[in-house]
Amino acid sequence: MISVQISRRNRKSTVTAILMMVVFYLLPLSPAYAIEPVNKTSDGVAIKGYDPVAYFTDGKPVKGNRAFEYVWMGAKWHFSSAGHKDLFIKNPERYAPKYGGYCAYAVSVGSVADIDPEAWDIVAGRLYLNLSKKIRDKWSKDIPGNIKKGDPKWPAILKK
Repeated sequence: MISVQISRRNRKSTVTAILMMVVFYLLPLSPAYAIEPVNKTSDGVAIKGYDPVAYFTDGKPVKGNRAFEYVWMGAKWHFSSAGHKDLFIKNPERYAPKYGGYCAYAVSVGSVADIDPEAWDIVAGRLYLNLSKKIRDKWSKDIPGNIKKGDPKWPAILKK
């Protein structure tokens, strides 16, 4: 009887090759985003720690508190109160900013950019954030047109 033994080195090489083939085969099946769907800080906090509900209830940007944190869409959302956190949990799409919290004007021109939480507008019940107050003023000159240009570009723009 002839016995064939595979050396440890060859066995490791074979297993590595098989694993690499599996990974490269499955890779195209997973959603490939070059850009994260939610704009967040390096520590994973959405809209720079501001409370998204406060824009609607208080009519102004309010810094959130990490004691009232909720994870949604892979980002940490901070709220100024337990009540605001509860409202968000019940209906995050209502309170989360459009375009994942990226600059609304940038999306309208086919790009993404960071935001200034103080540069905001609520239009038709949706929160829009912009890079700066200057860019918000530019976006505000044609809000319906910019939304009309931005909506079809989102979320495909994330794959760029």
